[in-house]
Amino acid sequence: MPIERLHLGQIRRTSTFRLTALFGLVFAVGVIALLGLIYGLSARELTLRTDRILRVEARRLRASSPETLPERITSALAHSTSGLNYFALQSRSGEPIVGNLTLVCSFRFDHPVNIAAQPGAHGPLRVLAIEAPTGETILIARDIAPIVDLRRRILEILIGSGMAIVVLVLGAGVLLSLAPLRRVRDLQATSRAIAAGRFDLRMPVSTRGDELDLFAGTVNTMIEEVERVVAQVKGVTDAVAHDLRTPLAHVRGQLERAIALPDADPRAVALNRAAMVDLDLVLERFGALLRISQLEASGRQAGFTIVPLAPLLDSLCELYEPLAEDAGVALRLGPIPEATIRCDPHLLFEAISNLLDNAIKFSPSGGEVLLGAALDPEGVTLTVRDNGRGLAPHERAAALRRFYRGVDAAGIPGSGLGLSIVAAIVHLHGFTLELGDAAPGLIVRIRAPAAA
Repeated sequence: MPIERLHLGQIRRTSTFRLTALFGLVFAVGVIALLGLIYGLSARELTLRTDRILRVEARRLRASSPETLPERITSALAHSTSGLNYFALQSRSGEPIVGNLTLVCSFRFDHPVNIAAQPGAHGPLRVLAIEAPTGETILIARDIAPIVDLRRRILEILIGSGMAIVVLVLGAGVLLSLAPLRRVRDLQATSRAIAAGRFDLRMPVSTRGDELDLFAGTVNTMIEEVERVVAQVKGVTDAVAHDLRTPLAHVRGQLERAIALPDADPRAVALNRAAMVDLDLVLERFGALLRISQLEASGRQAGFTIVPLAPLLDSLCELYEPLAEDAGVALRLGPIPEATIRCDPHLLFEAISNLLDNAIKFSPSGGEVLLGAALDPEGVTLTVRDNGRGLAPHERAAALRRFYRGVDAAGIPGSGLGLSIVAAIVHLHGFTLELGDAAPGLIVRIRAPAAA
């Protein structure tokens, strides 16, 4: 069991929301850019149409002779039925000669410009200035107020339609994504169960045959292969532990009888006793392996009940106080909240016993081991803390594996399976096991939900 519970395939909701928001933002920017392009092209086309009208009038007036030019301007004004056209003829000094437009600013010839409304004109105006053959300035202007109003209306329509499109498309996207998101949540829930050891489960596959189904099918194939390999390794380990335990026990019995012989050689007795110590260690490891296998295979919760913490931890402290005294270690029981958890009391007792045994063994003479519990909004946290050598961060995950012995564990009795048994019991209960730094020493936390 890992130090922190890992959920394969877990997709955080915040990430999903951020991704959806990102796609929505990209779509909104695209719609704004498209509508801006439409508006810009429309406004440009309206301006070009006005400029074409001005240039047509300019060509007609420029073709007039100097003598008839004032009459042609007067005639153009008289025949302007729309009332949007303005004409003027100015002298070289800027004095008006004829026309209905008076502008005192200078213009660049043959370049239409926009100016604000002038006295006697509705405006704003689009003005084109040309040079007459005699050097005077001819001004041709057109009232572009209708065009400005049309551009404003087009802008309003585009903004309104763009907002409606964004809302409708985002709404449709949310509706269309509900089913895939439900499937993702189903895949997430299944992956969590599989990560917790339920290799009998498989990722749900629909009839759509889409990318999620391809992913689920690939993961299912991988899970089947992992389950097969794990079962083979576990079966071999269990078979070896089971089949060798009995003959090794017989060998130990034979050694005991050899030691009890009245004419036994003292040197042979010493060798036999040393062999018995090694056999006891092997038998202890085989027993621990079979215990782990039993816990992993049972998955049973028939013995689960509501257990108050205080009596359980008091019993553990009372049981291990003599062992701690023999090792020169002070075993203390911290404040225990009035809390209950749902568990198998015998299995939890066994798990905490292994933790206390390890903490006492790895604490120096004169050290201290603290057994405690705390209640928080997430549940109950059981802690076993010592002030021994502790474990380096890179060793903590490995310490939960079978037969692992730390670099500082030489000369300290043990099989390297105590924490594996603890991890199996915690896994069976659905609790969380964490190894941390007690500065100095090691702190082991078992996090469990509080019983209602």
